[in-house]
Amino acid sequence: MADQDHYQVLGVSREASPEEIKKAYRRLARELHPDVNPGEDAAERFKQVTHAYDVLSDPEQRQRYDMGGDNPFGGGAAGFGGFGDIFETFFGGAGTRTARPRSRRERGQDALVRVTLQLADVVFGVHRDLEVDTAVLCSTCEGSCCQPGTSPVTCDICQGTGHVQRTVRSLLGNVVTSAPCGTCQGYGTTIPYPCAECHGQGRVRSRRTVGVDIPAGVETGLRLQMPGSGEVGPAGGPNGDLYIEVSVATHEIFSRDGDDLLATLEVSMPDAILGTSAHIDGLDGKVDLEVRPGVQSGDVLTIKGRGITPLRGSTRGDLRVGVHVVTPTKLDHKSRQLIEDFAKRNKGPGPQLAQFRQGLFAKLRDRFRGE
Repeated sequence: MADQDHYQVLGVSREASPEEIKKAYRRLARELHPDVNPGEDAAERFKQVTHAYDVLSDPEQRQRYDMGGDNPFGGGAAGFGGFGDIFETFFGGAGTRTARPRSRRERGQDALVRVTLQLADVVFGVHRDLEVDTAVLCSTCEGSCCQPGTSPVTCDICQGTGHVQRTVRSLLGNVVTSAPCGTCQGYGTTIPYPCAECHGQGRVRSRRTVGVDIPAGVETGLRLQMPGSGEVGPAGGPNGDLYIEVSVATHEIFSRDGDDLLATLEVSMPDAILGTSAHIDGLDGKVDLEVRPGVQSGDVLTIKGRGITPLRGSTRGDLRVGVHVVTPTKLDHKSRQLIEDFAKRNKGPGPQLAQFRQGLFAKLRDRFRGE
């Protein structure tokens, strides 16, 4: 990634504003995210885009990058910065460069929100406005951590380096050690007048509304990622990501088998013998069913294209309706006599074991057991 021009990766000019860089990153992240674009090339480009944004969204890192500081040797005349680091490590850095102060700006944490969907929401997808309680940019100081009209001042202990050096005598002579400055905590600056709103953090806790388009075909346990929609970092650092964890509620009538919907149709014995038409309420409107004469319990009626739209694809699954013939348990005298006459005219061999058939009972066993 070090060989890539970060500005070209994001498709912006070197004079681009932070807002233009942020917009370019969000556009590319939505286009190349693995949940949307599963290709290997897209995954590699997504990593490059994320790395480029991490560098260019941080003013200090961007400045170092523009000055040619994003090379494997860490900059320095004639590329000997690495040698200087080694010299400093062993000899305390006398007469050499010192460690850089740490930045107050850091990437924010990721946030997780759980959302419960109805089965009907999964058929075509749904838009939800979610309430998220996260850290947001302080509107008073806008991430500077200082009261309006003030700014950080150079630490008078470390002189802005973020580190202090101490000389320790040893058998090898005087050894110079370096440690983070305890006064400025390694930042190189102090904030004499912290912002009263955020207490010098550059961010505050707030409840905000995030709109999310949940695609069709999601399942319980699936997590959707929204890059840059998580918590803002300390001192106005880049936002973390927001993850949406999906849970699909159980439906009273329909269940799911992949991209297919399953249901059970109760048919009276006369309708099973003579055949009938049925009009049922599907998850997306009325469904007409033709029950043929002589239908048996366990037969499956399939309606093409009335199932769930898959997560990646456009061809919907099917609606599969299993038939359950209901035998009457209470008959009046006349009805019983008619059944007896029917039985005499259609006398069969009597009850007997038949060859085992793997059918609807295996696929919809929970429904037939009443679970």
